[in-house]
Amino acid sequence: MISFVRVDDRMIHGQTVTRWSLEFPCDGIIAVNDAAATNPVLKAAYKGAAPEKKIFVWTMEHFLAKAQKVLDSDSKYFLITKNPIDMKKILVDNKFVPSDVKRVIIGPCNDRPGAVKLGNNQSITQEEAQALEDITKAGYTVEFALIKEKSIGEWPKFRDQFDLK
Repeated sequence: MISFVRVDDRMIHGQTVTRWSLEFPCDGIIAVNDAAATNPVLKAAYKGAAPEKKIFVWTMEHFLAKAQKVLDSDSKYFLITKNPIDMKKILVDNKFVPSDVKRVIIGPCNDRPGAVKLGNNQSITQEEAQALEDITKAGYTVEFALIKEKSIGEWPKFRDQFDLK
C-alpha cells in the first residue's frame, strides 16, 4: 500500500526518511526515476540513505509493472518521483491510484533557468506547472511543503503564475 506521495528532486534524504515518516509511517520507499534506477552509483547512494527502510529505486516501466503488487502489499510505502512530470505520468496518464492517498506533497525543487520561484527551494517550470494542474484536475490536492509544518500552500495559490490549459 502507499502511505505518502511526494515529489522531491533529492528523492531520498534525511527529511524524507526521518521527518515525513513520523507523520506518515512507512516500511519502505519507492523512488521512481529512470536515470537513478539505471545508474548503479546513484542507486546505491539512495539505498544507503535509509538503511532501516526497504528502499527501491525503479524505472518508470518497472514501477508500472509492479504497481498492483505494491498496492496489494501489507507494507506501507512512500512513492516519490524527482519531478512533477513523472508523478503526472504515474497518477494521471497511467491512472495509478495510490491506496487512499489524495494529497501530493511537493518538496524541494531547485531553482533552475526558466523556473518560477514559489518559495524557499521550491521552483517549478511551466511544464511542471501543467503537470501539477493535471494532477489537481485528476482529483488530488497538491501541497508545497519541505516539511509538514512549513507548508507554503496548495496549488491554487500559485497556479495563476503560469499559462495553463
